[in-house]
Amino acid sequence: MPLPVVAAEASGLVRENAVFRKVVRRIVPFLILCYVVSYLDRVNVGFAKLQMSGDLGFSEAAYGLGAGLFFIGYFLLEVPSNLMLQRVGARTWIARIMISWGLVSAAFVFVTNELSFYVLRFLLGAAEAGFYPGVILYCTYWFPSHRRARVIAMFMSAIPVAGVFGNPLSGWIMDRFQGVSGWQGWQWMFLLEAIPALIVGVVTLFYLDDDVRGAKWLTDEEKAVVERAMAEDTAHRTVHGRVRDAFREPKVWLMCFIYFCFVMGQYALTFWMPSFVESTGIEDNLTIGVLSAVPYLAALVAMNLFGWSADKRRERRWHLIIPSLMGSAGFSLAAVWSGSTALSLIALSVAAAGVLTCAPLFWSLPTAFLGGTAAAAGLALINSVGNLAGFVSPYMIGSLKDATGSASIPMYVLALALVVGAAAVLTMKRQVVNR
Repeated sequence: MPLPVVAAEASGLVRENAVFRKVVRRIVPFLILCYVVSYLDRVNVGFAKLQMSGDLGFSEAAYGLGAGLFFIGYFLLEVPSNLMLQRVGARTWIARIMISWGLVSAAFVFVTNELSFYVLRFLLGAAEAGFYPGVILYCTYWFPSHRRARVIAMFMSAIPVAGVFGNPLSGWIMDRFQGVSGWQGWQWMFLLEAIPALIVGVVTLFYLDDDVRGAKWLTDEEKAVVERAMAEDTAHRTVHGRVRDAFREPKVWLMCFIYFCFVMGQYALTFWMPSFVESTGIEDNLTIGVLSAVPYLAALVAMNLFGWSADKRRERRWHLIIPSLMGSAGFSLAAVWSGSTALSLIALSVAAAGVLTCAPLFWSLPTAFLGGTAAAAGLALINSVGNLAGFVSPYMIGSLKDATGSASIPMYVLALALVVGAAAVLTMKRQVVNR
């Protein structure tokens, strides 16, 4: 290849990299903030359990059922929500989602029995439905496949960030505000942690842009760079022009199964982490919160390292299989070391690093082959079916704990699910997903 051509290509790549760094700086931190708020409101019920179950007389199974009912509402409205986002635009729809879930989350202060707990958990899932797959779809408007794993990993850093800051915060609120104005600590926690969703939801209306063309913070030249990169990326995809094409694609249903296996482990951690730590002999809520943050720090490092490596090597399958096996090993060791706080934290850190790394790496698979109108439905379908594990996992753990009096058996079930998910990833052809 002539040297002038090589030099021109190198100069073009440097310019493209600079433009995409600008896009990342503008979009990704704000999306991370939105997801931190989302995840905090979704899983703070795990901390509320430390007081609420005793105050209201909930069994382990009743808590697990209520925690999981979130995902039934989520499942039913996920696909319609993502299609609506595509129709009305990300800015308006994401703002609507955040404001809705903030209002429902605040309403948890009025929970008095199992029925009201179940209803509000279902409504919270219905309100939040579409947020996560909507953001994944939104990223496909701005980032080509070979840049997307790192971006999604950065976005999903919100999960460990929410754990690192949210767990100690939740524990502190519950201890500090216990009895204030006649309310329990868990009631204050739900109210105070709902406020950020309302504020950020309003800000979303003024900050996000629906697409590249509408971005006033990009010059016309920069918009052309992004659009050219996206056009080159989508050229290899099979464009599915109809919503029903997503439901007829066998690879979509395989993605649903794989994601279900990984989500089993993810929500076991997020809903039961405080209880796992408490079971080792820790009683103070703030201490439980601080110790519960440790595994999320490990996950924060791992998910970004794996995302960087996957994009650099343009390899997807083994970058997903390895963390899933790490998660399996972590859960197994947590079951063996359940009598020791220090060893349990090590095992839970390995589990968190593996399980939470799976999610951002996973989305590199379906976004590599889904295109066209069906992408919105397909991504939502995968997320909604996969997230049914968010219903199965906490209820399974609660029921087995009630039946056996031990958390070890649920840990082994979670470990097995992750191994099965890893095996299913191997059935994907590398030429389809390694982009």
